[in-house]
Amino acid sequence: MVNSIFRDPPSLIAYSVVLFMFNWKLTLIIFLLAPVSALILSKIGNSLKRSSTKSQEKISDITSTLDETLGAIRVVKAFGMEDYEKKKFEKENDNYFNLLVRLTRKRALGSPISEFIGVITIVIILYFFGAEIIQGNSNMTPGAFIFYLAIFFQMMPSLKLFGQMFNSYKEGTAAAERVFGLLDTKASIVDSPNAIELKEFRSSIEFRDASFKYYKSDYILKDINLKIDKGNIIAIVGPSGAGKSTLVDLIPRFYDLTEGNLFFDGKNIKDLKIESLRRLMGIVTQETILFNDTIRNNIAYGESDISIEQITEASKAANAHKFISLIEKGYDTIIGDRGVKLSGGERQRLSIARALLKNPPILILDEATSSLDTESEILVQQAIERLMHGRTSIVIAHRLSTIQNADMIVVLEKGKIVETGTHQQLLHTRGLYKKLYDLQFRHQESIV
Repeated sequence: MVNSIFRDPPSLIAYSVVLFMFNWKLTLIIFLLAPVSALILSKIGNSLKRSSTKSQEKISDITSTLDETLGAIRVVKAFGMEDYEKKKFEKENDNYFNLLVRLTRKRALGSPISEFIGVITIVIILYFFGAEIIQGNSNMTPGAFIFYLAIFFQMMPSLKLFGQMFNSYKEGTAAAERVFGLLDTKASIVDSPNAIELKEFRSSIEFRDASFKYYKSDYILKDINLKIDKGNIIAIVGPSGAGKSTLVDLIPRFYDLTEGNLFFDGKNIKDLKIESLRRLMGIVTQETILFNDTIRNNIAYGESDISIEQITEASKAANAHKFISLIEKGYDTIIGDRGVKLSGGERQRLSIARALLKNPPILILDEATSSLDTESEILVQQAIERLMHGRTSIVIAHRLSTIQNADMIVVLEKGKIVETGTHQQLLHTRGLYKKLYDLQFRHQESIV
């Protein structure tokens, strides 16, 4: 296609000049047929572009189906759904095949149509102008006419390739639009023009009359007023769907408030540079995010100048060094996609080691022990206690036994703060926290 762009247009211009020099009237008549050819090729090209766009979307659907099925392969096997998943994939694959067949047919139309229009043009030339030359009614000699036709035949391959190039351009445009559409998608959370670089965390994080809702949803959080002082451990509890995770996601500015303000050391969070804000935070979630890389690189994520001694110290503090040492390749072990070669507790301890190595002044823990067995929970909880030491910590916990020593417990219900206080204070008030605590305590007693 690139060769055709630089080769064919100059050739077509040169041949056209020669044809005009031989017989400008005949050449003008021939060129009047060009718009007809261009219109037909344009229709084919536009149709080709639409089909190409659909094929790009369909291959995306197939990839998504494969990723979803392979990611949940244990569930598929447990429920005996292999045949169901095969049929689902075959259906998507058949749709893609049929789409490719239509695309290939349209792609193949350009060349024969160009040939057909060229042949029709030659037939017109021979019928009208050839007859005039034979009858002696034309100022062109038979030799000049033959030479004219020879030049025109020389133009035909270039015209044919030019038509193919046009169709390739349309097809490529569809793919490019999809790629650049993703690349050009603007982030909804961006730095303000005069954003301030944040060097350190000095005093407090404060929500003032803060409310939040997702696009086209009801309010998830409503009228939140909360101050988190530096060095304090703040626990956030409440029933499922109360808005706990959404509240902590506002602190690293994963979302912006719908109403109200969030202040960081007295400055509106929207006036701070996002990168410098998040650099001060370490986040450990229930769903541990690990990469298909070595244990060493997962702990020292994004840091190239971290020594193995520093990584080992962080691992020891996170109760991870012992199990890492028992693995054959130790810190150079590849752990697979999402850490699939490790247990849940081992993955969580690697995540804590990563946070310890970053050494952030602010720590966010989102139900970091809720999916672990008792032994793993104890090890992870010990690591978390070391991680929280000397840091401002915001902890979401379903297991209330893990947050009894928090400086303040915030109880959320239906997106609103209904209680605040220490563990002992909230037990005495006999509100929602007391109810949740009693329910959990009874549940643990029944298990024992």
